[in-house]
Amino acid sequence: MNKTYRALTHPLASLVALAGCVLLVPLVMRLALGWSEPLGYLSDLGSGGLLIALLHRRPGWLVLHVLLAWSALTLANIELISAVGRMPNPSDLHYLLDPQFVENSTSGGFAHPWLAALQLTALVLWLAVQKTSPPPLAPRLPRHAWALPTLLLLAHGAVQSWRPSEADQWNLFNLPHQLVTAGIAAGQERAQLWLDGGEDVLTPPMEGLTRLDLDGQRLLAAPGQARNVLIIALEGIPGAYISANRQALKSSYQEDLMPRLSAWAERGMNTPDYVLHSHQTIRGLYAMLCGDYDKLDDGTPKGVEMLNQTQRNRACLPAQLRQHGFSTHFLQGAGLRFMAKDRIMPHIGFDTTLGMEWFTKPAYLDFPWGKDDRTFFEGALNYVGQLQQTDKPWMLTLLTVGTHQPYSAPEDYLLRYDTAKQAAVGYLDDALDSFLAGLERQGILENTLVVITSDESHGLDDIRLASSWGFNLTLAPEPLPRIKPGVHGHVDLTASVLDYFGFAVPTSLSGRSLFRDYATGREIMSFTNGKLRYHDGKGTFTECDFLQRCRYYASEGFIADQATYAGQYSGRRARLIKARAVALDQTLLPTPLNQRYQFGSSERIPLPAQVSNDWTDNLIGAQYLEMPKGSQTRVSLNIRAVDANHAAYISLKAKEFERDVPMDLPTDVAVTSDQPLVMDISFDNPQARKAFSFHLLGHGEGAIEISDFSVVTELPEQTDQPEYLDDMQDDSEAQSS
Repeated sequence: MNKTYRALTHPLASLVALAGCVLLVPLVMRLALGWSEPLGYLSDLGSGGLLIALLHRRPGWLVLHVLLAWSALTLANIELISAVGRMPNPSDLHYLLDPQFVENSTSGGFAHPWLAALQLTALVLWLAVQKTSPPPLAPRLPRHAWALPTLLLLAHGAVQSWRPSEADQWNLFNLPHQLVTAGIAAGQERAQLWLDGGEDVLTPPMEGLTRLDLDGQRLLAAPGQARNVLIIALEGIPGAYISANRQALKSSYQEDLMPRLSAWAERGMNTPDYVLHSHQTIRGLYAMLCGDYDKLDDGTPKGVEMLNQTQRNRACLPAQLRQHGFSTHFLQGAGLRFMAKDRIMPHIGFDTTLGMEWFTKPAYLDFPWGKDDRTFFEGALNYVGQLQQTDKPWMLTLLTVGTHQPYSAPEDYLLRYDTAKQAAVGYLDDALDSFLAGLERQGILENTLVVITSDESHGLDDIRLASSWGFNLTLAPEPLPRIKPGVHGHVDLTASVLDYFGFAVPTSLSGRSLFRDYATGREIMSFTNGKLRYHDGKGTFTECDFLQRCRYYASEGFIADQATYAGQYSGRRARLIKARAVALDQTLLPTPLNQRYQFGSSERIPLPAQVSNDWTDNLIGAQYLEMPKGSQTRVSLNIRAVDANHAAYISLKAKEFERDVPMDLPTDVAVTSDQPLVMDISFDNPQARKAFSFHLLGHGEGAIEISDFSVVTELPEQTDQPEYLDDMQDDSEAQSS
């Protein structure tokens, strides 16, 4: 006891406790999480050291508030990276001051609870020292104590400028340092614009990114012999998992997590340099099925925007094949309402759109997102058997969910692999192999064009561009080259399938055909893990980060294990790269203003007994919307219980970047068939909102009907239009019929 007291009252105790909070804890966390880039440690040492110099011997109340803010930022950073793979940005920070947000965000526990416990322990120790050894008793630091941490931060910036790292931001920065650096960069950008005479309107040439290019040499002398089309989208699988791709690109990644799919790849055509343009399933599906880039930012997915159009959707692959006599089908192992796939898929031409409710056989695993992969593919094989009984050629698109976080696999798989993620991938590999073998036994592969790909990539640690690295394995009745050279991506898939059959390809589509060889390179872009990437088709690959700083490399293709660093730039050249992405974002709509969406319908939606997850239990498809600065959003609700004998209990939540937004929204409101929930809600958007989602949650017995869930975003002076709800309701009824 005496030793503890002497330690707490030691003249250096206050300094040591402060260093523990702002220096030791971040370093331990970085080491434990495996974020082991040297620049990251340099960022922690520099930022923590500077904070020590600023806070040492300051009043306890001031230091306490700073330490609480520092701890909150550190924990928020770790939690957001664990959840969605990105660091917080300044628009997130005001939520930390909102009690409701903090309560809701932590109600389900922390992703790394022991890290929160470590922070709390350090704070408690510091408070104990304050009680026994007040700051004035501590010795003064040397007059220039701030100089060393400042030099460390300057060295960090110099290394990044001289030889920027390709690692993720959280490997290179702690959050306060990253925010300050981003703020300085934004200020420099504004100053440069002012010196240049104001914002210039950049209009980069776009034809290389948006044109339909069918000028290559055909791989097949005649239209393909296949009768049917089967597209299989595997949740989150990167191209590195296919051995043929690793060998072709001489990848340093050597784990063989999908040996069975790699064996099938030896029998088909592989495209090693295959680019995924963005994250999120709905964006990947749009790009592959509609021949267009989805937004290269966090704006409203184009699939949702297309609900307001009646022309561009007709150019999508299912609509085109339907015009040529195919029956078109979409089947996934999850609920359809998430990301509005229940509305988007019929709108782009699928005759039949089915989700988790189609599967009646008990699942082998309980999985929050839907059906496990073995259950899904066994059901899919039966579905294909049903299609074979019809006279029409068919197109079927399958979407798995089993390799989505949180990963799940049977116990014997978990024992065979080091992580749950690896076990889930192995489980998928076996399930897919059984499915393909079943197709072969039934003779279906003899007359079916099969394309196996992924919606997005869940990435790989320390593998360059893994978040953008996709794959395309094509099995066809005709012999095809085992390796397809050149750069391709999801934007090419629709044109490729139509070109295979010799069908006319709509000129509104973008991309090249996988069934042609091209003598020249092509322009292509992606936006994953917060980095905007562009290849000019002439040997230069460019990658731009949050600082609006672009690094360029000599690289023949897009996906490469290594590339020769050639330099970096910012300013107008960097803005030109961003301007290309902005132009691609606007291929459907010139502006996100005056957007009107109707997510309601006459469908009866069964209710769960309890709500367990804001995402998997969401009853509406209004996700990842964009609301411009200065606009106003109005939401109209009309929800009733179908069964006269049972009430439903309805709650509405709002989230931005997958974090709760405090709003005055209905919570656990009782709804009956006689007393529906009818509400009109409006809120202003003083700052731009992106990745904004509504989560309509309900529990009880029976079912509900959401006859109206309309979302309108427009400028405040446009809001005097009372007829908009009637118009939208008419559109909704027309679509549902």
